[in-house]
Amino acid sequence: MSTTGAFDVLTIGRSGVDIYPLQVGVGLENVESFGKFLGGSAANVAVAAARLGNRTALISGVGDDPFGRFVRAELERLGVNNRYVHTHDQYPTPVTFCEIFPPDDFPLYFYRKPGAPDLQITAGELDADALRSARLYWSTVTGLSEEPSRSAHFTAWKIRGRAPLTVLDLDYRPMFWETPAAATEQVQRALQHVTVAVGNREECEIATGEINAHKAADALLDIGVELAIVKQGPRGVLGKTKHSSVTVAPNSVDVVNGLGAGDSFGGSLIHGLLHGWPLEKVLRYANAAGAIVASRLECSTAMPTAVEVAALAEQTAVEAVNV
Repeated sequence: MSTTGAFDVLTIGRSGVDIYPLQVGVGLENVESFGKFLGGSAANVAVAAARLGNRTALISGVGDDPFGRFVRAELERLGVNNRYVHTHDQYPTPVTFCEIFPPDDFPLYFYRKPGAPDLQITAGELDADALRSARLYWSTVTGLSEEPSRSAHFTAWKIRGRAPLTVLDLDYRPMFWETPAAATEQVQRALQHVTVAVGNREECEIATGEINAHKAADALLDIGVELAIVKQGPRGVLGKTKHSSVTVAPNSVDVVNGLGAGDSFGGSLIHGLLHGWPLEKVLRYANAAGAIVASRLECSTAMPTAVEVAALAEQTAVEAVNV
């Protein structure tokens, strides 16, 4: 397969359906109604980047079922090219339920057994031209948890040749791995092939063995990445290169559902990196994008526009100056 023109953003990984309760503060056993939304981290990041004006495509898989048709249609509706979302007839499209207990308790229930189509991506399904020409390539650690997806990821990195803006989202989900050590082994292999790594402190600990943000960032840089980003929750976000270190404070919002915040952060991070913004601005805007989605119920359809992100980010900058 070949592309007709380079994508700004090419992501690979999870896609599926999020089933979110329309009642807040209620356990699933007592929820009476739900909303259906496009979900999956790689899909959400692709939507977030597209919402900000970037030409975006997703490499993933769905089942040959109504939810799979919904995922493909919703990606297109939200501005993401679905030509690399393959339909597999062996496994159903994954469904994820959550419970919503603001401000910081959002249990997730993944229905991805005995297997998920997005982990059936094979090396033979990859578009080498698209991988080489994409201005930014985004992958996640979840894609390394099973074969054949794992081998496909390493093949994709080999094709890309560690080009600039090759990003790994550390996205560690313990339920997808046999042990933390198994994840660490694959993450450390993967970090040899990327130029940017982003994750929270717990994910960085899986990757490096370090829980301290600065030590974790330094360890990522020592492995060879050019930019390490460590999300620290209420302590803000740290961005570090060999020559600079920037910490940006978080935004204060009334949290409705924190599950999509990281994916919105990722989409804005992509946008800032593609535009060559200074690191402080990249992180400030990414924080703002994450905060906006945390204040909304859903993930994919909640992704903010560039105008919305800029308004909150610049308000935050003014408030910081006036403190």
